[in-house]
Amino acid sequence: MEFGVFDIFRIGIGPSSSHTVGPMRAAAGFVRALGEKGLLPRVAQIRAEMFGSLALTGRGHATDTAVMLGLSGEWPEQLDPDNATRIVAAIRAEGVLRLNGQHSIPFSEDRDLLLHQHETLPGHTNGMRFTAFGEGGAVLDELVCYSIGGGFVATEEELARGDAGP
Repeated sequence: MEFGVFDIFRIGIGPSSSHTVGPMRAAAGFVRALGEKGLLPRVAQIRAEMFGSLALTGRGHATDTAVMLGLSGEWPEQLDPDNATRIVAAIRAEGVLRLNGQHSIPFSEDRDLLLHQHETLPGHTNGMRFTAFGEGGAVLDELVCYSIGGGFVATEEELARGDAGP
């Protein structure tokens, strides 16, 4: 895979692209895929879980903010910082998240954005799991992935094949 200097050096919302750009992309990609699969209108709850390093510094490095923005359909490359502040403030004040900017669901950081500080996933210390639930709690879709540095994200399958990252 070819990549250039602009793939490595990125502007993000926090001090670390591994802790902001990667998680934002992973969250945005998950909800985009829900839409492509026709599942988005059926989602009643979403859970985002951060593991290891992402969990340990999750609030201090703005991982929590990045994930909420990604779930809202925001991508790092097109992010307007003023709009980002408004989106996160509204989610926190109203307890509602608009998945991919389209489908509103109840959202509580305490319940739906979990920071597992004493757990890691087997593939990498920056592990994430996103789960979409339908009415009644049935799992509609799930994604396990890793923020592997420089804002790059790899799935479990990509890591296993050895074709993750640039």
